[in-house]
Amino acid sequence: MTQQWQNWARTERVTPRQVRTPRTTSELSTIVTEAARDGLRVRAIGSGHSFTGVAVAPDVQVRPDAMDGLIAVDRATGLVTVQAGIPLHRLNPLLAEHGLAMEVLGDIDRQTIAGAISTGTHGSGERFGSISTQVRALELVTADGSVLTCSATENPELFTAARVSLGTLGIIATVTLQCVPLYALHAVDEPRPIDDVLDEIDDLVAANDHYEFFWFPHTETALTRRYTRLPGDVELRPWNRVSRFVDDRLVTNIGFEALLRVGTRRPSLIPGITRFVTKAVGSRDIVDLAPNVYASARNVRFRESEYAVPRAHLVEALRELKSWLDKHGEPVSFPFEVRFSRADDIWLSPAHDRDVAYVAFHQYHRLPHQRWFGICEQVLGEAGGRPHWGKLHSLGAEELRQRYPRFDDFVRLRDALDPAGRFGNDHLDRVLGPAPASR
Repeated sequence: MTQQWQNWARTERVTPRQVRTPRTTSELSTIVTEAARDGLRVRAIGSGHSFTGVAVAPDVQVRPDAMDGLIAVDRATGLVTVQAGIPLHRLNPLLAEHGLAMEVLGDIDRQTIAGAISTGTHGSGERFGSISTQVRALELVTADGSVLTCSATENPELFTAARVSLGTLGIIATVTLQCVPLYALHAVDEPRPIDDVLDEIDDLVAANDHYEFFWFPHTETALTRRYTRLPGDVELRPWNRVSRFVDDRLVTNIGFEALLRVGTRRPSLIPGITRFVTKAVGSRDIVDLAPNVYASARNVRFRESEYAVPRAHLVEALRELKSWLDKHGEPVSFPFEVRFSRADDIWLSPAHDRDVAYVAFHQYHRLPHQRWFGICEQVLGEAGGRPHWGKLHSLGAEELRQRYPRFDDFVRLRDALDPAGRFGNDHLDRVLGPAPASR
């Protein structure tokens, strides 16, 4: 009997009927063919960092751990092909050995490359897109076991859709990425008044290669991060081990967890806790290779949702949320995280056809989140926001259809490639609608 699987956030769990661990595209094709023969659904799970049920696999669960190889590297062009199960934290050092790096990364590097692109994982920087925009080709195993390759010139419609597909067009077997020469980041973290940040946000974003900020509810301070890109051979000045341990481990993880456990028992203490943590998180001014700067440790469990709103509506939406919190005093223990991304042409990308600001909102996993998340969804939705596919949200297919101009095109392609819903599950039936055989 298989063991129960649960995701990192402990929001989803399932005991699959089968667990399969392919090593090659051929083995993956056989698994899908057998599932189709037996009338079973099949899902690949990545590393379980989605908060939603996107990866839940009640029938056949495909674990990509063994599909983690580096297939080809062309240093001259920067094109790199990898198996889809390789996690980002293992891919980055391999790229560095060849003098290469990914153009931009998010602030967590535990995801597999397939999981990251399938849900639209992104970093921050108005001149940069999500990780999916770095993809130049994909190899997919489709619902009948066939293997399809897609790129801008080969099956281009499939390529436009498959770079953010929630795993519904096929299981990704290999990914070809457009990488860049290895580079460093000059990173400066410092606190600033939240009102000043909101007043100056367009200038701050434009003046820095990468800019983001965290803002704890119940405080008037934003913790800002700005990064400047530098050549990879620049003299490095990394964070020393003691400072990293104190900030990453003692303050933002071990100490924060202990304080939040107290806040769970006495919610009235949470505003004081958030103010204390805001003051305790240290400033930093370092220079290090990019992968060492982008990613942070995330050991305290939480619930998270995130909406991509048009840049022009960001400040108004945040001020409205701040006003609601000031009025109602909801005990919110985790910060907003605000990041920026350029528009792209990917059908289900939250940044499809518009520059966006991503607004992530969180709550400690031991505290209720439903009321707060509902308010955030309402305000950010009214601002034209689209939810991140890997994070909690309440929308279904009808609401999402109104927010994505190419939604019906995507569903049409999904229905043609997988009419039986072989790659579906209950969550995907909700957000995309059921496949034709289930209607």
